[in-house]
Amino acid sequence: MKKIFALFLIIIIVVLASISIGFKKNNLIEKIDKAALSIKEKNKPVPFFSPIGIEYLRSLEISSEKVKIDEELQDGSNYKRYIASYKSEGNIVYGLLTIPESDMPEGGYPVIIFNHGYIPPAQYQTTEGYVAYIDYLAKNGFIVFKIDFRGNGRSSGDASGSYFSSAYTIDIVSALKSLQKYEKVNPKRIGVWGHSMAGNAILRAMLVTDEIKAGVIWAGAVYSYEDFVKYRISDNSYVHRPYEVKVGEAQKNRETAPEIQKIRSNPELINFNSDFWNAISLTKNIKYLTSPVQINHSADDPVINIGYSRDLAKVLKDNSKDFEFYEYEGGGHNIISPYFEQAMERTVSFFKKTL
Repeated sequence: MKKIFALFLIIIIVVLASISIGFKKNNLIEKIDKAALSIKEKNKPVPFFSPIGIEYLRSLEISSEKVKIDEELQDGSNYKRYIASYKSEGNIVYGLLTIPESDMPEGGYPVIIFNHGYIPPAQYQTTEGYVAYIDYLAKNGFIVFKIDFRGNGRSSGDASGSYFSSAYTIDIVSALKSLQKYEKVNPKRIGVWGHSMAGNAILRAMLVTDEIKAGVIWAGAVYSYEDFVKYRISDNSYVHRPYEVKVGEAQKNRETAPEIQKIRSNPELINFNSDFWNAISLTKNIKYLTSPVQINHSADDPVINIGYSRDLAKVLKDNSKDFEFYEYEGGGHNIISPYFEQAMERTVSFFKKTL
């Protein structure tokens, strides 16, 4: 009996020892796994920091409250018109909001966030400019929200332009977030339209978020900074020169690195294949584009060289992106009549197809 008890005791001791060793082994493996994960996280590539860098902007959590109706205006032909506002990085941004009077489709109306080109910020007014453009889109059943951009008109903040600042890009994404919370909007059917300076801003926004489902550019510019050196630009949208340093909240959005100052002073010294330029170039980050784009540009544009659009179209084609590109013999920077109607028809058709 004593032998049996001793044998039983030995078996229990062996079992407990095995369990203890197994627990320690598992605990050790768990610690090793955690350490390996920690090392992996530490070695994880950090986005190259630039306030206009694509990967940096993609890492941000951009949000906004629901768009607010501030004032009712005179109705359009078949749509309501309002002054509305939303918040972008703490700034109040105003805009012209149109809502169709037709029956709302299931899921809500499709939306176009309309982004204006350069107008002197102090002279800008929410209800003026682009009247025919807005009417054309609004009467075709879209909710249209023409945002003013921060620092323009009554909107608070600094009007910093688009080419060397992320402010307007963030305003676009914030508008998207605010509209997604509005009960009449289909949050999965939101596109963007941009003219001139805003062509740059909307393409950057489309690289930052795949929630923008389509984009139309009219006479846009600066998709790569090589093109900026090659073609230059004849507007004042970059009122704050890249080498001007301002203090305060607005400065966080503007790229003022010594490297970018060469754009004007010594472009021949720039290595456009460096990490810095690769981080901020739109065309070199075109892999992030997931939605279709339409480009419209007049060959006789005296403000922005059509070469910008031709070069962008080549990049889109080389990267097998979904796009349309239309050139017009005349029409100037605003693609006016007799080319305006054709360009607008193409714009409406594209949005109806993609949203």
